[in-house]
Amino acid sequence: MKKVVLIAALAVFGVSQAEADTKVFERVLGNGLKVLVKEDHRSPIVISQVWYKVGSSYEPNGITGISHMLEHMMFKGTDKHPPGEFSKIIADNGGDQNAFTGQDYTAYFQTMAADKLAVSFELEADRMRHLHLLADELKKELEVVTEERRMRTDDNPQAKMAEHFNAMVYASSPYKHPIIGWPSDIAAYTVDDLQAWYQRWYAPNNATLVVVGDVQPEQVFNLAQQYFGELKPSDIKPLKPQAEIEQLGPRTMTVKVPAKLPSVVLGYKTPSLKTAEQDWEAYALEVLAGVLDGGNSARLSKDLIRGKQLAVSAGAGYSLTSRLSSLFELEATPAQGKTVQELESALKAEVAKLQQTLISPEELQRVKAQVLAGAVYERDSGFYQAMQLGMLETIGLGWQEADKYVDKINQINAEQVQAVARKYLQEDRLKRGLLTAITFRC
Repeated sequence: MKKVVLIAALAVFGVSQAEADTKVFERVLGNGLKVLVKEDHRSPIVISQVWYKVGSSYEPNGITGISHMLEHMMFKGTDKHPPGEFSKIIADNGGDQNAFTGQDYTAYFQTMAADKLAVSFELEADRMRHLHLLADELKKELEVVTEERRMRTDDNPQAKMAEHFNAMVYASSPYKHPIIGWPSDIAAYTVDDLQAWYQRWYAPNNATLVVVGDVQPEQVFNLAQQYFGELKPSDIKPLKPQAEIEQLGPRTMTVKVPAKLPSVVLGYKTPSLKTAEQDWEAYALEVLAGVLDGGNSARLSKDLIRGKQLAVSAGAGYSLTSRLSSLFELEATPAQGKTVQELESALKAEVAKLQQTLISPEELQRVKAQVLAGAVYERDSGFYQAMQLGMLETIGLGWQEADKYVDKINQINAEQVQAVARKYLQEDRLKRGLLTAITFRC
């Protein structure tokens, strides 16, 4: 969801992101580990993140979800630190830590007092190359992941719908696989599977170390060399091309599960910033999403929820930061007495208006103001600053793209927004998903 902003933000719209941001310092160690450092001296803390170029989109059939499973196992000990000790050491030093897996990356992070950075580095360097995978620990963690899947997906109608929708949307792209994996694959993981995945992808030359906080760059580089510098690189084989095949007509699916309310989702295949022929198209799609779904004054909220009272919720989504091409999505839940068919027609009517009529200067300025305010607010978070650098670097855009975002959005005009609506939001590119609510059974 995009942030709503006060109009006062317009007063500073002329300031570029590059001028406002603190400089990022970069160094690549001899073993290929890239280290990025950004100073933020507002509080005496440091955020340290290690990003690996591997996620669910790297996985073949049969071991879907193994990147997420390995993320869990990375906390289960090394030859030097037995299971449970990693988290205990971080906590004993007053820090917080966790990890996450996405389609294109797996990342591990700690937030600590700035003078404890060496603790984080020592532990992350140890498990980067010396993870000890144990059958007993895997057995326990399989139960955890199975329960996680049950709670987040199997017992959640909207999540279940999203999982099946993605599996239908993509024919050849690996984005069709759920990040957590398919149940039969999860049940069949072995230690050998995890060991092979770990050996293939967990190496300094397949990772980026990001540090943001109350630090001096040269001191961070020295610490990185001390703890990570002796780790041996791996021969990382590039992935084969995994482009989505051309769609030759609209696709439709219906998911029937126990749910309180039905819903509809429309997905149109679109490029990401990484795959767009011209980068302005990705930024125009970002603006297009903001026109439809950017607070109470956006079109879906104003027209479908408050105006026609067709929906109790409605939204639009587009992510320009993907390694592969993805989707522009519209989703909505009908109001009482309304149907998903009525709502689908209304969503398509909103698309048609964007294709036929230029958005107004006021609408365009509103979206740009929101983007600027979001960028300003996000810079208040050291964690988000590190996330932005790590994600852009890991998906292959390069961290420098972060400094271009606001200026690129500011350059988008109404004609470009209309152009991408006409080019990409076409019927033959459409995927339509319906969630049909069935009666709960006792």
